[in-house]
Order: sequence, then structure tokens, then C-alpha cells
Amino acid sequence: MGEAGSEAAAVAVFTALADPTRRQILDALARTGPATVSELAAALPITRQAVAKHLAQLVDAGLLAASDPDGRKVRYRVQPAPVRAALAWLSALANQWDDRLGALQAHLGDGD
Repeated sequence: MGEAGSEAAAVAVFTALADPTRRQILDALARTGPATVSELAAALPITRQAVAKHLAQLVDAGLLAASDPDGRKVRYRVQPAPVRAALAWLSALANQWDDRLGALQAHLGDGD
């Protein structure tokens, strides 16, 4: 994945994680394993329809995958790869800043 693709993937992850309910859903799935919309809605103070909309956004960001339906039930599970990609993007950004700050520090240190 190129730099633009990495940034786009990171943006999708950050956008999805900007909502506290989506973070709560992702955390619940990471702790307890795959679950259905109804199982998640039973543990949250929002409607089943609202949970379904949040799940769709998490799937679109690549953070969740939906299993093949078992009858009418679809189970959602965490996909860690997009989080790793976002962390790699953040790490690259941090390295760029470290390089810039190091150069600034060297420049300022040369004035002594």
C-alpha cells in the first residue's frame, strides 16, 4: 500500500474511532469475541438499529468483519490489520517530527 493508501486507511480508522459508541462496540468485541447485533444492543443503551449503523461504519473502515449468516444471525469480529496500518502511519508521522525536531535542536545548538 502506498503512502496515499496508508493515509486513507488511517483516516478511515480514525474517523470510525472518533465516535465513542463505535469505540465501545469495538472494545466489547475485542474483549468478548464475535457477537451479533442483538447481543451488542442488549449491552448498550442504544437501539438495535443504531448498533447496526455503527457496525456498518466499522465494517466500512475495515475494523470489523461480518461472518456468513448463521440462519438470520450475522456475527461481527474484530479485524486488527487496519489498526496496525493506522499505527504504522502514526509511527511514520512521529519519525518525521523526530527528524525535524532533531534538526531544529542541532541548529539551535550550533548557535552556542
